[in-house]
Amino acid sequence: MVRTILTYPDPELKKKSQPVTVINDKVRELVRDMAETMYAAPGVGLAAPQIGVHQRVIVIDVAGKDEPPELIVAINPVIVYADGEAYEEEGCLSVPRYAANVRRHARVIVKGLNLEGEEITWKADELLAIAFQHEIDHLDGILFIDHISPLKREIFKKRYRRQMEDPQERP
Repeated sequence: MVRTILTYPDPELKKKSQPVTVINDKVRELVRDMAETMYAAPGVGLAAPQIGVHQRVIVIDVAGKDEPPELIVAINPVIVYADGEAYEEEGCLSVPRYAANVRRHARVIVKGLNLEGEEITWKADELLAIAFQHEIDHLDGILFIDHISPLKREIFKKRYRRQMEDPQERP
């Protein structure tokens, strides 16, 4: 089922998520809904808090439009290693119609659980590394706009407020 994606400035997006303690049918249904919601949006990643569920679950698929889907499900993901620097433009399904360059690590190693409860390790670089960092931030109540400079964030907030009043306005 496609769920509603919460958007900035919804305070639910700033809450920290709790670890998943049991992988059961409810968690599997959450993952199915998250994947369906992400693909429908369309996006390359989605964290459970973005649909109002404060559990540490993310889904990611960075496959290109002409490639078969490669869904990654990470439960309780943790970045265990990071290096290098990337400065790429990011957007977010919870901050529609806005993108900004964000500094991230160029490479990460992430550990988490799959839907069978098995520990999985993902070695990621490029877009996948950025997506992991972006989605894990959501689990801690951090949005990508929290990574931009205070001046750019203030400009964004003013433009975003105007855009909320006039949907034709672009932030």
